[in-house]
Amino acid sequence: MKIDRRSFLSFVIGGAAGTALSPLPWKLTDDLSIWSQNWPWTPVPKRGEITHVNSTCTLCPGGCGINVRRVEDRVVKIEGMKGHPVNDGSLCILGLAGVQLLYGPNRVTTPKKKVNGQWRNISWKDALSEIVTKLGELRASNSSHTLACICDSDRGTVPELLNRFLTVYGSPNFIRTPSIQDNYELTLYLTQGVRAMPGFDVKDADFILSFGSGLIEGWQAPVFMFKGKSNLRQKGGQMRQIEPRLSKTAAKSDKWIAIKPGTEGALALGLANVIVNEGLYNRNFIENDSVGFAEYKKYITDEFSPSVVSKMTGIDVTVIAALARDFVRASKPLAICGKGVGRSPGSLGDFLAVHQLNALVGNINAKGGPLAVPDPDYVSWPDVEMDGIASMGVQQVRVDGAGSEKFRHARYLLNRLPEIIQAGQDSPVQVLFVAGANPLYTMADTQAAVKAFDKIPLVVSFSSYMDETAAQSDLILPNHVFLERFEDVPFAQGFPKPIIGLTQPVIDPLFNTRHSGDVIIEMAKELGGTIAEAFTWDSYAACLEETLADKWDTLLDQSYWVDAKFPDIDRAQEFETDSSKFEFNNRDIAALPGYRPVRASGDESFYPLLLVPYDTMRLASGYIGSPPFLVKALEDTILKGNDVLVEINPATAKKLGLLDGRLAILTTPKDSVKVRIYYFDGIMPGVVAIPRGLGHTAYDKFLA
Repeated sequence: MKIDRRSFLSFVIGGAAGTALSPLPWKLTDDLSIWSQNWPWTPVPKRGEITHVNSTCTLCPGGCGINVRRVEDRVVKIEGMKGHPVNDGSLCILGLAGVQLLYGPNRVTTPKKKVNGQWRNISWKDALSEIVTKLGELRASNSSHTLACICDSDRGTVPELLNRFLTVYGSPNFIRTPSIQDNYELTLYLTQGVRAMPGFDVKDADFILSFGSGLIEGWQAPVFMFKGKSNLRQKGGQMRQIEPRLSKTAAKSDKWIAIKPGTEGALALGLANVIVNEGLYNRNFIENDSVGFAEYKKYITDEFSPSVVSKMTGIDVTVIAALARDFVRASKPLAICGKGVGRSPGSLGDFLAVHQLNALVGNINAKGGPLAVPDPDYVSWPDVEMDGIASMGVQQVRVDGAGSEKFRHARYLLNRLPEIIQAGQDSPVQVLFVAGANPLYTMADTQAAVKAFDKIPLVVSFSSYMDETAAQSDLILPNHVFLERFEDVPFAQGFPKPIIGLTQPVIDPLFNTRHSGDVIIEMAKELGGTIAEAFTWDSYAACLEETLADKWDTLLDQSYWVDAKFPDIDRAQEFETDSSKFEFNNRDIAALPGYRPVRASGDESFYPLLLVPYDTMRLASGYIGSPPFLVKALEDTILKGNDVLVEINPATAKKLGLLDGRLAILTTPKDSVKVRIYYFDGIMPGVVAIPRGLGHTAYDKFLA
């Protein structure tokens, strides 16, 4: 066997990834911790009764079941819950580190108010009184629509309570943070006519074509995807990873196909060109279960020939043709997209192009394919009765422009908010709630977001931690952490069946915090009138139990519920479009601009390289900071001391006079940062890669 430089890199990186996902390092870590904890000067926890509580992890969208070990009233360990349909006893490193987030020093322990730039502790009564007074003033001036809320999810009782509060108060401005869910949900709606979540039957697929999705780096429900990838290999399946750098997912794939950043959609359309023009598509599906194929065929034939796509992507024509043929030869092929862990929404055109590949092989809603997974239908509260102020307020144009003529199908457009707020003299948002999100860290342009938030008169954070958004807010109403509260978790992203998880309090709240659901209900009652009438529950606990109804006992017993009525994935095709078929083309799709290459910002003569972010399981890149367990596990090719390392191809680096291991200043049109150079043969020339999840300006010295 010939081992060249690229093969050696794949072998080494793949081996490291496999080790990270195997029990060995965690056993060694456990042995090491036992050894270190037996030092004579190390505090020893008190002995006591050992109990276990099942719950659900909320630290990422994966919805894994967890088993929490307690000694007396102290949490000492979190493990994966055996038998749980999502993770079956396994757990990622972030979930394992949940104990540190419970006891870490960066928690907000009581309501806080910012006075002259300094935080002061205040009572819950005073904090709520201040918010209710301000909200009353806005309603009195017919400005109810200037209340907005940013939330990390729009599913579950707490987001639903927030949305209900905004509606009956008189505002249309509930905004979910962006992710690949936005484009996947819109893709399902445009092609299949359904409002549903995407699910992926990775465990039954025998060929996975991944356009940059980090299957072993945290994409969708991480542990479920780990297991699906492992199952693929065990049964002799194949995987192709398409991205500009040799990620751990690429290293563990059968082939890595390096591609110019931002051209993934062009490659998908080029593959479709080969499949269609060589007659390799599923004729039964195309002829009986789809419409718009003729227009689609003309589009890809006219504009995306393999030679044209080769120039766009940097991939040889023969590789494009071979990749298309490999995909269609599989019995259960699956094409997926959404880069890294899926925090960035990406391009709708890319998602459509990749989903259409699945349609060409006829595996939509089929075993081993992509599925449209309906929401668990359990939040069925009575419609609110709105007074005149609310009726007028909800009819106002959304502050982010979603649903307008220009963005007709978009539901949320958070990244437009800073520009809109900055455009006028006064902010169109007068009060902003932020719940379960940290937009001043996760948004694409955080500097613009910080300036915009400065213009909002009252920003209220519901964060349990002093994150970047909480640090800039005016009031903090700290929520219990997930180990201290009941809450429903109505999804596991990418899981192929409707599922509800339940977080259960494994310990009494440590501090003067309150459940955000209780805070919303109390605010509504304080405002009175039709707002109070829309919240008939005495507490969030009562709301949750009533809402879950006949599912409540099952959730209490096993901490999850799976929809047993959801049809098997072998079912016949189900589409809710006007044609009752899969639509390659229709009025809405035709109105879209089609594929457009990503254009780099800035002058190419001054900015000669492309910067791409990448994800790793050892750094949290969402609203949660990375606990010490994660940071200590980071390789010194990512973080060395206080310096972040950026990957660059040695040939590119030498051409620019950049030396391996030396410090440099990385400059973009937005800002500059000090970095350390890391020569990496596994990245395309002309590209620089930087890890996502570092660079926090808040939290504390223990969280990255």
